[in-house]
Order: sequence, then structure tokens, then C-alpha cells
Amino acid sequence: MDGSNGGGFASWLSILFWVFFLVSVVAPMLQQRMLIFERLKLMQLIERKRRTRVITLIHRQETMSILGFPIVRFINIEDSEAILQAIRLTPPDVPIDLILHTPGGLVLAAEQIACAIQKRPGRVTVMVPHYAMSGGTLVALAADEIRMDANAVLGPVDPQVGEYPAASILAAAEQENPNRDDRTLILADVSRKAIRQVHQTVKCLLREKMPEEKAEAIAEVLSSGTWTHDYPIQVEEAHALGLPVSEGLPTEVYELMRLYPQPAQRRPSVEYVPVPYHPQPAPGAGGERRTVPGPPRKR
Repeated sequence: MDGSNGGGFASWLSILFWVFFLVSVVAPMLQQRMLIFERLKLMQLIERKRRTRVITLIHRQETMSILGFPIVRFINIEDSEAILQAIRLTPPDVPIDLILHTPGGLVLAAEQIACAIQKRPGRVTVMVPHYAMSGGTLVALAADEIRMDANAVLGPVDPQVGEYPAASILAAAEQENPNRDDRTLILADVSRKAIRQVHQTVKCLLREKMPEEKAEAIAEVLSSGTWTHDYPIQVEEAHALGLPVSEGLPTEVYELMRLYPQPAQRRPSVEYVPVPYHPQPAPGAGGERRTVPGPPRKR
């Protein structure tokens, strides 16, 4: 074999490798930039239609790194810092729409956001397309109005101490046990304080919107461990509790949520024909009506 031809082949392989590497690195970055641009464009559309300032707090498991590892996100201090900055940049007379999609997170961060919303003179509407659990619910309680999808849920705000619910730690500490160690007693003391603090926060957020007795009752239900921490509070139950909840969201909010995709999998766990369905006469059905797909939507 000619040595020069072998060297040329090796050079081409090297070039192909580096091209593949650069494409693998740059393509996800460009894709993410385009996704961010589409999100901002849709947020501006909502702002023009509703004459509001749109802020999103959306936590999904996203593949953000070069190696493609999924990152699970929760409410943290960086989130509260960013939202507080957005609120400061919004004129007091401009309403704010805060779109929430979160499993919860750090109590301190959620309380900071909630307190900033409560202190704001302008109207704040929280929109929940799917769920706003735990700290997300705490943030929602500070809003003037909570708008939810018909199937969206809120959740209890009872604090967690380490990996255990504070209410469950207290229940365990109350059981007769002569061999109980000091760590359990310390956790029980911390749990008691945590529940009292969250209870007081919820009461402070609600008492400007309703009588103090009612705010006290809601705070007790949400913070004392009445349910498990992942209990879904649906629209009807939120109404029954006395929360300022209304049903229905702008279509653009759902479109915006589609721009926060979950990381790609080899096989999707949910599949369906992505077109609207409505009753139409089926060909050759002799007048019998059945449900068939309508025409695909143009984008």
C-alpha cells in the first residue's frame, strides 16, 4: 500500500472526527438558543395580549450538558434572586403573570418570592398549567389570583426535615419509647419550629385576602401534615378551602409549556396522534357517526 495514500486516509479520518465532535458540541447549543428565542417570543405575545409582565418559574428535567445528563431542578436561591430582580424591573402599576410549574424546593427561596409578590402594589396572577407543589403552592398563595388548568394541582406546604416530613417526626417522637436517642429529640424540636414558621408564613400571606380566622384555618390544614406531602389539591378542593382559584388558562400558556421539553428518550412513554379529534361522518358508514382525526394544525 502507498504510504502517502495511507497518510491521506488518516488525515480524512481525523478531519471527520473533529467535524463530528464540533457538530455534537455546537448543535445542542444552537438548538437551546433557538428554544430560548421561541420561549421569549411567545412570552412577549402573552404580554401584548394580557398587557402584563410574564415571568416563568418552570422546573423540568432538562438535558442541558454536553454529555446529555438530565438535570432535575427545584426552587433554589438563584430562582428567588432572578424573580425578585424581574419584579424590581416591573413598574408597580403593571400586572404580573407568574407561570408556575414546579415540584417545590427550598423553603427560604419560596418564602422570598412569596413575600416579594405580597408586598407588590400591582396585581399578580399565578398560572398553574400542570402542578405547583410544596414551595410552588406557597408562592401561589401570595398572588391575588390563582388560575389553574381543570386538571392542575397544588399541594400541601408542610415542611420536610431532611428526608422526613416534620409532622411525621413529631408523631414518632410522641410515641412511648424509652430507648429514643438524642437525635430524634433534636429532629422533633426542629420539626416543631419548622411547622410553626411555615404556618405563620401561610397565615400572613392569606390574611390580607380573607378574614383572619379563615386564614388561620387554611394555614393549619396546609402546614400541619394533614395529608402526605405529595397530596394533589385539585381546583374543586382549593375552592372548598377558600383559596382565590379560578379555572382556565390562555392557550399560549400551553404552547409555552411545549417549549420546555423533557429530555429525549429512546421510546416515549406517552404516544398519541397529535391532531384535534371531533365527530365526523366516516366514509361508507351509512350515516353512522364516529370519531375520526381532524386536519392537522398548521404552524
